Amino acid sequence: MQFIKNTRIDFIGMRKVTFVISAIIAIVGLIGIVQISRNAANMGIDFSGGTSVQLKFSQPVSLETARTLLARNSLKEAQLQEIKEGNRLLIKIGKTSMATGNVAEVINEAFKKEFPGNVFVVESSTEIGPSIGDKLKKDTLVAVGLSMVGIIIYIAWRFDFKFGVGAIVATLHDVLAMVALFYVMNKEINLLFVTAVLTIAGYSLTDTVVVFDRIRENLNKNLDQSMERLFNTSINEVLSRTVITSLTTFLAAISLYLFGGEVIHDFALALVAGVVIATYSSIFIASPIVAELESRRGGPVRLKESPVETP
Repeated sequence: MQFIKNTRIDFIGMRKVTFVISAIIAIVGLIGIVQISRNAANMGIDFSGGTSVQLKFSQPVSLETARTLLARNSLKEAQLQEIKEGNRLLIKIGKTSMATGNVAEVINEAFKKEFPGNVFVVESSTEIGPSIGDKLKKDTLVAVGLSMVGIIIYIAWRFDFKFGVGAIVATLHDVLAMVALFYVMNKEINLLFVTAVLTIAGYSLTDTVVVFDRIRENLNKNLDQSMERLFNTSINEVLSRTVITSLTTFLAAISLYLFGGEVIHDFALALVAGVVIATYSSIFIASPIVAELESRRGGPVRLKESPVETP
């Protein structure tokens, strides 16, 4: 099935424009990473430490009333999120001078005292100490770093070192773009976000490898073709496959975003944005980076033979 046929788009010729756009996105992402390392972004309790309590009331409770109540009980820094389904209220509190184990008790007693006629139940209560949050943040950075190293080693082994550079730049671009989006939107950075980032990194790499495979096939068939034309031909030939794959993945992600509920709302948002970003980078970043490196070297493109024998 071909969704798009016989396209002749000059993707490589647009690389200067796309590089500038991606550079701006990457700079914002780097700023976001610096802020995350300083705990100056909207950090979830997974990384900053703190307490998360979700309450389900028999009657609706306004956010302003709940915020005022918590402020009177020395919890004015509490972050509140209203979950419309079932009169639920999610309360997140970062590091406080109060002992970690006492925060959930204070919240429970405060609402019992203030709303004696509004019966509620504690659906979930999570407490993470600061030391655990710092360890999770360090482990996350190590996991992302190791995944990047693994990507460049795999691509360099299967294709060529320059193609490894293109793949790693595109993957880093995807990571920075997602960080930039969540930082600008002041969304919470937590373990679910990290999960979405690593998922999209793998998705982006898969799409990039498909393009690189087609470049290798065309190189073997068109030895006299110019480098830029060969890259453009290869991208256009797999464009239909890329669009169909991305569209089906996007539809699944947008369904989670629209109907998955508040609990996974930000996670689904990261997936939706990530699919779009990964599709963009596999077309406009990965191959153009390799083309730019080849043009600066001034030599023909040379790829390793495919490790998989075809009958």
